Amino acid sequence: MTVSIKNVVVFVTDLAKAKKFYCELLGLPVAGQSEMMMEFFPGAPTSFGVSLALHEDARRLVGRHTGISLRVEGIEALCESLRAGGVTFVEPLESSPWGKMAVIADFDGNQYALVDR
Repeated sequence: MTVSIKNVVVFVTDLAKAKKFYCELLGLPVAGQSEMMMEFFPGAPTSFGVSLALHEDARRLVGRHTGISLRVEGIEALCESLRAGGVTFVEPLESSPWGKMAVIADFDGNQYALVDR
């Protein structure tokens, strides 16, 4: 038996704001979009999506640390661009022996780690 991850979905309250954050500010490539969801990373074996939180259970998951880390080439430049775009930094860009990392939040408060390795 083989098990793999098909997709990871984070819930949001406003798809237009999500599109601005994930596409325009973060620069994620769009794989598909509907009235209720956007998916990113076309052609990748695992996709990442944001979906409108329409049900109470989904609404409870909005605005928390997602546990998702995004590997970023050129992390300094991206962080400067995100800061200029008004993105909230939960933890500023810092260097450590294992690399550089920052934690950001989307417009709903969903948090992501940005790492350079």
